[in-house]
Amino acid sequence: MWTFPVLSLGWRAQASEDTVLGTTGGRSWKEKIQNFFVRPQRSAPLKNRVALDICGGDLTQCLGDAGPQHSHHPPAPGRAAGRGPPALSSIGRHPHHGLPAHEPSLPEPPPWRLRVRMCAPIGGLLAALAMAFGMTVAFAPVPRITWEHREVQLEKFHEPGIFNYSVLLLSEDKSTLYVGAREAVFALSALNISKKQHEAYWKASEDKKAKCAEKGKSRQTECLNYIRVLQPLSASALYVCGTNAFQPACDHLNLTSFQFLGRTEDGKGRCPFDPAQSYTSVMVDGELYSGTSYNFLGSEPIISRNSSHSPLRTEYAIPWLNEPSFVFADVIREHPDGVDSGDDRVYFFFTEVSVEYEFVFKLMIPRVARVCKGDQGGLRTLQKKWTSFLKARLICSRPDNNLVFNVLQDIFVLRSPDLKEPVFYGVFTPQLNNVGLSAVCAYNLSTAEAVFSGGKYMQSATVEQSHTKWVRYNGAVPMPRPGACINREARAANFSSSLTLPDKTLQFIKDHPLMDGSVTPIDNRPRLIKRDVNYTQIVVDRTRALDGTVYDVMFVSTDRGALHKAVSFEHEAHIIEETQLFPDFEPIQTLLLNSQQGKRFVYAGSSSGVVQAPVAFCGKHGSCEDCVLARDPYCAWSRAAEACVDLHRTDSPSRTLVQQMSGDTSVCPTSPLPFPPPGSSSLSCRGPGSASSPRSPWPASASGPDSSLPVALLPPFLSDQAQHVHALGTFHLFCQATGPADVHFVWEKNGRELETCVPTQTHGLHDGRTHVLSWLRDALQESAEYRCSVLSSAGNKTSGVRVTVMRHEATHQEQWTRELAAWRAVAGEHDRMMRSWRKAWESCDKDTF
Repeated sequence: MWTFPVLSLGWRAQASEDTVLGTTGGRSWKEKIQNFFVRPQRSAPLKNRVALDICGGDLTQCLGDAGPQHSHHPPAPGRAAGRGPPALSSIGRHPHHGLPAHEPSLPEPPPWRLRVRMCAPIGGLLAALAMAFGMTVAFAPVPRITWEHREVQLEKFHEPGIFNYSVLLLSEDKSTLYVGAREAVFALSALNISKKQHEAYWKASEDKKAKCAEKGKSRQTECLNYIRVLQPLSASALYVCGTNAFQPACDHLNLTSFQFLGRTEDGKGRCPFDPAQSYTSVMVDGELYSGTSYNFLGSEPIISRNSSHSPLRTEYAIPWLNEPSFVFADVIREHPDGVDSGDDRVYFFFTEVSVEYEFVFKLMIPRVARVCKGDQGGLRTLQKKWTSFLKARLICSRPDNNLVFNVLQDIFVLRSPDLKEPVFYGVFTPQLNNVGLSAVCAYNLSTAEAVFSGGKYMQSATVEQSHTKWVRYNGAVPMPRPGACINREARAANFSSSLTLPDKTLQFIKDHPLMDGSVTPIDNRPRLIKRDVNYTQIVVDRTRALDGTVYDVMFVSTDRGALHKAVSFEHEAHIIEETQLFPDFEPIQTLLLNSQQGKRFVYAGSSSGVVQAPVAFCGKHGSCEDCVLARDPYCAWSRAAEACVDLHRTDSPSRTLVQQMSGDTSVCPTSPLPFPPPGSSSLSCRGPGSASSPRSPWPASASGPDSSLPVALLPPFLSDQAQHVHALGTFHLFCQATGPADVHFVWEKNGRELETCVPTQTHGLHDGRTHVLSWLRDALQESAEYRCSVLSSAGNKTSGVRVTVMRHEATHQEQWTRELAAWRAVAGEHDRMMRSWRKAWESCDKDTF
């Protein structure tokens, strides 16, 4: 794995993370950062909150022209990204208590009152510092190989005039792929999606388009019918919902005739009004569970169950849902022998604005919420509302490296017969994502259940008659336990359904939907962290390698139309390959996995179409070494076929297969010796004008080179090696060949022979040939062409590669310059806000404080 250095500003490099801040009660900056999401300040007494001085009211003085001038004044730059609003502010604690000498004193409040210049705990400040610039370690696992769109066999589907292929569904027998797009639904062959089987169109009426346009929406882009819900209703029908020109509607699609039945239902609460609004849904035993917005403006979020006999929804209150961005929903079936036998659970995943953390902008928090399938609402309290709705924080962070990923992008539920429980895989990005970081975290179902079934609750506490703070609830919890599903214990106590629950339990869950505990990832760390990329979707396949080890293979899409395939080892993450699925680098909106044995595919949907890719391109690896170095659990080298084959699709006996997940090529039967044993080779450093070959320690077989021995380049060839690198990132290239004794390499860069020392190693083979290996280490700011030519009396061979410098919008230096300008712009706006606050403060009567 290659790692690349992070460009850091001089003033940042001098700041110590162990500097003790006066306001942290003796705790270090690092400790505060670590505790921000993991353990918030829930019930700190008001006297522990301090008055904050924001750089004397002029934040631009702290930034100046080149950033802060004092190491004890780290700034908090950044900007909201992803689904959060583009807002930012930065605050800093003055190194000494009180106000700067040049600032006039403000009225002192009485001693029993709290003097708060800005309502934000120090924990929030330090979290912003961590997310904005505390990323001190470069996370850059590089894909071992990148496949361009034209280099691999991909199946594609696109219907002329149709766009937004954002909903994918596999039939129960996995033979048909259903695609929901703008104003159309398609049925495609799951084995080859280029073969269209059926199509059905559902367009918004002209009347609805006209009404939509009258409300200020675009008739060409918004006032259309975007399919958003595509769920199986029965073996012969699908349940389909669309935005329908901001008047959401649902209908049934007959799979036999592949026509809509015309049973149009109101889609309010089942499908969003706006195609840009977030949504999720899952069909459970014929009832649709959905998370979306309930009104035209998108200001009323709702998690609901659409049922003819027992419809339920969330309470319209900020503690329940606070500007959520819905991501995923799925049902977890209860084990028949479990304690809660017979009551399945539906899980919802989303990102919302935090209520338990106070900060100067809307801080986003990833959540997991749970409702019970058997919930029927309350009899008097919470009528037709969930009585089992609970939510908790999802933690995806690396506190030791000051990394917090607090925006959830996607979730995949991994189920397998050899797993004791389902595993949730999530894709996260930081809210202040200035350097393009993404992470993948995995969670056990039991971890989430432990928080919901045995954790403590949070409660709101009003301070200063207007300000609300969320703290841990330490009081008595009524019985039956609020938010719990009706289980055997509850039924034994004569609580047969939620309708029989006492009002005290129902009122408690109405006021305490948020859990105090957090759902932490497996091993308390992300499975994968990647910089310079924005991950969007994820699917995970569980496969068994040749030695019997089981690997979770992650397929993660990007906002640039690429698909990364990665595995997580004990101490590292390895990105096996990157495949460019869409040539126009458009964001991938949805991923779907077909894990049918022997026919495994990944389907990706975007605005322009759908692409089908196999889970592995084993046949592209042309040698045993290349096959082993891929470290792909799907692939193994077949001695019999002399080819790299898919383990799940080969008839070769396992004894003839070669696979080594550590990447050790010594297991290959015909592997040349890249590093010969001591005493049998020579090592030299070649430059222009050097001798054609080094003096060898072994005796020559003849007085001169044997020109009858052919010269041959050996794989992996230069053209097969890393072709994409990061600016200023170190990379290696190497060439190896066999030939007569005078065989040697000449390296060229952009057509000019390299003048730097290029190490070369030679080794005498038993048949009289000489094996020569040469490698170079380089770093680039601009893309370059490299050529290695093997020269000998028997002939010459050449291999070349173009190494492309990947630029995520700009180089690091340009990016930091641009960000600094953005920070100063925000600082100016913050300064104006602070001045208005000061005027308001000074105009207030002292008695009110």
